[in-house]
Amino acid sequence: MNLPNKLTIFRIILVPIMVIIPFIGIQGEFCRIPIALLFADIIFIIASITDKLDGYLARKNNQITTFGKFLDPLADKILVLTAMIMLVQMAKLPAWIPIIVLAREFLVSGYRLIAVEKGGIVVAASIWGKLKTVTQMIAIILAFIDLHAFGDCFKGTLQGGELLFNAIVTVMMIVQTIATIFSGIDYMKGAKKLIKE
Repeated sequence: MNLPNKLTIFRIILVPIMVIIPFIGIQGEFCRIPIALLFADIIFIIASITDKLDGYLARKNNQITTFGKFLDPLADKILVLTAMIMLVQMAKLPAWIPIIVLAREFLVSGYRLIAVEKGGIVVAASIWGKLKTVTQMIAIILAFIDLHAFGDCFKGTLQGGELLFNAIVTVMMIVQTIATIFSGIDYMKGAKKLIKE
C-alpha cells in the first residue's frame, strides 16, 4: 500500500478519535474554550491536511490507484459530515446545514456512478466545488472553537471580539452552504447530459 492510501486510511482512523475526545470528560479551558474541543479541532485540522497531502503525493509520484479514487472522497465525506453532526449535537450548528451537505454528497455520488457506467468519464471539480471545500474546512475549524452558536451574532447579545468571531463563523457557514448548493447544481447539469446520452 502506497503512502497516499495510508494517509487516507489514517484520516478515517482520526474520525472516531475526534468524536470520542469531547465526550470523555477532559477538563480545563484555554481562553474559555474547552480543552476537549481544542483537541477535537486539532484532530480535524490534521485530518484536513492529510486530505490535501494524499492527493498531492498521489499525483506527484504517479501513485493514483483505484483504491485511492474510491476511498479518498469517501474519507472526506466521513470527516466533514461527522464534524458537522458533532457541532449539531453541541448546539453550535443548525441541522439544516449538514442536511444540505449530505443531500449534495448523495447526488454527486450518484452522478459519479453514472459517469463510471458511461465509460469512466472524469468528473472535474468546478469552482463552486473548490470554494465549498475550502470554506467548509475553515468554517468547521472555527466553529469548534467558537463560544457561541451559529447566528448568535444577529441576536444582539454579543459584543466585541465574540461578536466578530461568531459573525465570521456564521458567514463562512453560509458561504460554504451556498457553494455546496451551487456545486451540486453544477453536477446535476452534467448528470442530465449524461442521462440524455
